[in-house]
Amino acid sequence: MKILVTGGAGFIGGNFVQYMVNKYPEDQIINLDALTYAGNLETLKSVEDKPNYKFVKGDIADREFIMDLFEKERPDVVVNFAAESHVDRSIEDPDIFVKTNVLGTTTLLDASVKYGVKRYHQVSTDEVYGDLPLDRPDLFFTEKTPLHTSSPYSSAKAAADLFVQAYHRTYGLPTTISRCSNNYGPYHFPEKLIPLIISRALNDETIPVYGTGENVRDWLHVHDHCTAIDLIIRNGKVGEVYNVGGHNERTNLEVVKTVLKALDKPESLITYVTDRKGHDMRYAIDPTKLERELGWEPEYTFDTGIPQTIQWYLDNKEWWENIISGEYQNYFKEMYVDKGRAEE
Repeated sequence: MKILVTGGAGFIGGNFVQYMVNKYPEDQIINLDALTYAGNLETLKSVEDKPNYKFVKGDIADREFIMDLFEKERPDVVVNFAAESHVDRSIEDPDIFVKTNVLGTTTLLDASVKYGVKRYHQVSTDEVYGDLPLDRPDLFFTEKTPLHTSSPYSSAKAAADLFVQAYHRTYGLPTTISRCSNNYGPYHFPEKLIPLIISRALNDETIPVYGTGENVRDWLHVHDHCTAIDLIIRNGKVGEVYNVGGHNERTNLEVVKTVLKALDKPESLITYVTDRKGHDMRYAIDPTKLERELGWEPEYTFDTGIPQTIQWYLDNKEWWENIISGEYQNYFKEMYVDKGRAEE
C-alpha cells in the first residue's frame, strides 16, 4: 500500500510517519511537507534512509503540483495532517489559515477523486466543537456535537471537515475524519505549551500563562494519536468521524506546575499574561466510539506520558535548541538539495 502523508515534517505528522515507516516496512510512505516554520526534517532523521520512505517538498494548495504528484505516485491512502495550527497566529493572520487548511484540503480532495484514492483521512481537532463550561465536568464532545468554532484556526479546520464530508456524499470519495484533543510528546515545536515550559524552565526563564491558567485541556500522547489514525484508515467506517481523546483533563496551570516540579524548578517562574482573544475554556473528548468500534485504547496516561516527554526533551536538547536558534531550517538544504536528493 502506498500512503501519502501530508504535513509529515510537523509534530504529529512526523511522529505518524516514523510510526508507519517502522511498523509497515511493506508499505510505501511518502512524506509531503512545505517546510514552513513548523516543518522540521530533523524529526525524520531516523527513517530518512529507509527504503519505504520518501520525502517530497511541496504545498498542498498548489493545484498543479498536487495533480502532478498524484499522477506520478498514485497513492492508495491520503492522510492529511498539513495545516496551519497555531491559534495565536490565526488571530494575527487568518488568510494563510484559509489558504492551507481550506484550499489545501479541497485541492487534495479533488486529486483524490480524480485518481481514485481508496481512503482519504482528514486529521482534525476538537477545537471545531468550540468549548465546554468549567462548571459542567459531566459534558464531553461527541461526534454528534455541533460545530461551534471560536478562532480563525478552528473555523478553517471546521470548513475543511465539511468539505471532506461533502466530497464523500457528492463524489463517493471514501473518507474518514478524526478529531483529537491536545497532543504532547516528542518532537513538539517549542512554541507550544509543554515544550515551551520545558525549554524556558531549563534556562530559568519566565513561563507565560494566559489569564489565570484555569482553562482546561484534555491531553493525548502523540503515540496514542498515531495508533488511533492507523486503526481508522485501515478499519474505520467510510464517511464517519472518530473522536480521539486521552481522558486526561488538566488546567493549563496544573500542566505548568507539573512540569516545573518534574524539572525541580520554582513556581516563581510563572508569569500571568493578558488572556488570548476568544480563549476556549474547556475541551473534553469522549472517545467511546473509537474504543467500541475499533478497539482502540491509549497506552499513556498523562501521569506516565509527561515524565517520558520531559525525559525526551532532556535527552534531545540539540533538536529543540536548533529550532530556537533557527538552525533546523538549513537541514533540508544540507541533506536534500546539496546531496541531490530533493524532489520538488
